[in-house]
Amino acid sequence: MWTMRHSHGKDGDGRPVDCRQILTLSPVGSGGPLRIVFADGPGRYIPGGAPMGSGDVGLTRGESLNLHEPGAVRALLDVALARRWQPGEQRAVDVDGWTLLKVAAAVRAGEAGPASA
Repeated sequence: MWTMRHSHGKDGDGRPVDCRQILTLSPVGSGGPLRIVFADGPGRYIPGGAPMGSGDVGLTRGESLNLHEPGAVRALLDVALARRWQPGEQRAVDVDGWTLLKVAAAVRAGEAGPASA
């Protein structure tokens, strides 16, 4: 099962900062969740209103995924597993989603396997 949420911190004046999209994958049975975090930054985009879809994350000049699509979520999971995330870990694990994006997008497009790069 997976869930997705949008969050941000606040600056000293209470304005929203540190915008991020968090995809949480919860293993069936025991074990802590895998949280794949896409933080806003230069050359990146995350959901924030039109013209993007609510689940769109990507590089402004490159790869993108829609986190509402089961195939995109599966590709991210496969890459995380190939990079040694273990579903049975008892604690929550946070992963920088940007480190998974390029390979996951290639897996989603059928251009690579999850262990690539």
